[in-house]
Amino acid sequence: MFSRDIKVAKDADALSALAANLFVDIARESIALNGSFTVVLAGGSTPRKLYSLLASENYRHQLDWKNFSFFFGDERHVPPDSDESNYRMAAETLLTPLNIAPANIHRWQAELPDSSDAADEYEAKLRHHLGSKNGSLDLVLLGLGTDGHTASLFPLTAALSERKRMAVTNWVGKLYSHRLTLTLPAINKARNIVFLVSGKEKAKAVANVIEGEFRPDDLPAQLILPEDGTLYWLLDEAAASRLDHE
Repeated sequence: MFSRDIKVAKDADALSALAANLFVDIARESIALNGSFTVVLAGGSTPRKLYSLLASENYRHQLDWKNFSFFFGDERHVPPDSDESNYRMAAETLLTPLNIAPANIHRWQAELPDSSDAADEYEAKLRHHLGSKNGSLDLVLLGLGTDGHTASLFPLTAALSERKRMAVTNWVGKLYSHRLTLTLPAINKARNIVFLVSGKEKAKAVANVIEGEFRPDDLPAQLILPEDGTLYWLLDEAAASRLDHE
């Protein structure tokens, strides 16, 4: 059984600080218990602010980064130096500033011509890494799209019905492209899942996912239901503005 915790910060800056403090707490607890910490990073503008804060002088010395392993929740089918690459954004804002060892960074091989090959490679990488951790990630960071998608689990796409694999390629018709994404089984087995959402433009999606009718084919974020972990919703006031109950 999982628990859900909704926290609301005043603005985007306060939201980043709230997320950074929670990140530190979860990482410290994991390292104290297991000697390691495996985190799945998200793309987007809101996580960018979080990563920059974690790499700042106020936070970078609070954690023993050599015990971290970094994965990515999803990726576009682009090379790692592309402006659209989630890996590139995280590298520029977090991984490079912290001098994270390459061996501790596990990115999608999204430059491979066939996205299925990239998904297969990531599946094998995840299973190998998590073999000693009972298949459970310590923390998964997620964003939320205005259409209710999260990671690259988009409405009415095939990946929503995947129940065995941890990583797949997902054809997204409205984008006319393949996306690489972790699956619901991989995400929902995590010990901690954090949605990080800011901005008024996300308010309707936040309210629909959290308080609306259960329509998971249309609102895939409703399918994020940890098997035995904690689900956090970290919102700024603008993103939370349409919730009836905070």
